[in-house]
Amino acid sequence: MDNRHTQNPASELARALARVVEAGGVAVLATLVEAGRGVGAKLLCEAGGARTGTTGDAALDGAIEGHARAFLASRAEARTLRVEEFAPALEAWRGARVLFERVEPEPRLVVCGAGHVGAALARLASGVGYRVTLVDDREEFVARPRFPEEGIELVAARGWAETLKEVVGTGRGVYVAVVTRGHNEDEECMKAVLSARPDYVGMIGSRRRTNIVLGRLREAGVDEEVLREVRAPVGLDIGAVSPQEVALAILAEVVACRRGGTGAPLSAWRRA
Repeated sequence: MDNRHTQNPASELARALARVVEAGGVAVLATLVEAGRGVGAKLLCEAGGARTGTTGDAALDGAIEGHARAFLASRAEARTLRVEEFAPALEAWRGARVLFERVEPEPRLVVCGAGHVGAALARLASGVGYRVTLVDDREEFVARPRFPEEGIELVAARGWAETLKEVVGTGRGVYVAVVTRGHNEDEECMKAVLSARPDYVGMIGSRRRTNIVLGRLREAGVDEEVLREVRAPVGLDIGAVSPQEVALAILAEVVACRRGGTGAPLSAWRRA
């Protein structure tokens, strides 16, 4: 028997998962975890509409795909639901449970500038699970003895534009904080970063400094809609003073952007 053209569902699913992560995409992996039949069956639903795998029932596959969109919008990491909670019409699957899991690349934070704030931000982000790339055009500022942490990749920029184009890549799943030492460096970084359209771009500085840089970028032809998405000055208003506090304010905004948080006090409901 010739099995050369026989597809292996598990291998096909594994390839699809790898492709999503490598491309910086987002998807939902649904697994049938409790049912009268088909336990362990998996279905991968990509944000772009592609689908891999099956539960063995076309109606259930369709219902799962429909709920996957709402699950992605919720920004939850994982959730187990009974079928009747998202597809009440599927009586044959009543009582069955499906695990929905978010699939996305490991969150990446690119920090441009390894001064006091950049160094503190890199260490803090690495400590909470971000894969950090710290870039500076001063080689001594990104020397390994300064950053023994394994979770921080150090890059000495040959030139901001060339280096950041390589580091940021497609921009998908990438968060960028520009915390360099001056206007010129900020502008160089921003030109390179904005062309990749990462998920988040923030730039440090006073209102005056950030407006100067944004004005120069506008004059250079950067689209106004793109500039409106820039978080400048970067970070949430927590009254930060020290480099470590500023880093905390920046990372808090990055997390809020990634998770869909508002940045409002959790206790605000009580006052309302």
